[in-house]
Amino acid sequence: MQDEIFEKCTLKICPKGPIVTDNNTGEILCASCGQVLIDKIDNMGPESRSFDTEQFIDKSRVGARSSLAVSDMGLATIIGSQDKDAAGNSLSGYMKNTFNRLRLWDSRSKSKGSDSNLRQAFTLLHTMKSHLSLPDTVVEETAYIYRKAFAKKLTRGRGISSILYAALYAACRKTGTPRTLRDIAKAGNVRRGDLAAAYRTMVKSLNIQLKPFDPVEFVTRICSTIGVDESTKRSALDLLLKAEDAGFSTGKNPMSLVSAAVYLATCSGGEKKTQIEIAKACGVSNVSVRNLTKQFRNTLGLESEK
Repeated sequence: MQDEIFEKCTLKICPKGPIVTDNNTGEILCASCGQVLIDKIDNMGPESRSFDTEQFIDKSRVGARSSLAVSDMGLATIIGSQDKDAAGNSLSGYMKNTFNRLRLWDSRSKSKGSDSNLRQAFTLLHTMKSHLSLPDTVVEETAYIYRKAFAKKLTRGRGISSILYAALYAACRKTGTPRTLRDIAKAGNVRRGDLAAAYRTMVKSLNIQLKPFDPVEFVTRICSTIGVDESTKRSALDLLLKAEDAGFSTGKNPMSLVSAAVYLATCSGGEKKTQIEIAKACGVSNVSVRNLTKQFRNTLGLESEK
């Protein structure tokens, strides 16, 4: 295939290469002799430059991608407001009245209760996305779980926000994104107990099988919050891996394990961080940090503080 490309090279002593692609002119050239090898190639770049959503919608020929996190999944059709035909000619008075009625019925047909529910829920979801710095995979998974919960009518009597935040926590658990119930409840301004109750109801009704969080996933965030060295973070990770191998971490709160491991790592590294400071960053009580620190030392045979 490469020999066929270089058939147009005019110089017999041409080393045949390297190949240069000019995206502006749509040509492929031989860098040695300058001969155009292939012309009129397809442009793989963007079709136009756009700096905001409005410019993208105006200039794009294909529109935005479909998404579960949009009430109509991005497949809605809208009757344009301009009273002109495809050729740009103005419509007659009769056709203008006809299209005005069509626009009215089009807007009324989209005001169903289900659409209103999904629009409100996904507006909250995009707000939570910015508050918690969530990736698109978590947002799409949350929308998928919420649509299943909405089809089961779990939002009746519980509210949209509680079921949506429960679906968000389930999506974080499913994708391995380290966000706790406390993080989501704080960002969504809801009670942690209400969110936990909604989560249990949703998991039971939808029969969702989720694995518990791995404590290792929270170490980087906690260490960045309290401001410790990289060596301390590695020591905390090593302690958690040892606790997992010893079977010590089974059945315990991941954040409590992280807090105890980070505290022990700071003590061994000579960094002055109190149990109260670490417990506050992890969202647990300092009593949990103290008790799990003792269990860490007894289980792993670590030396006590002097």
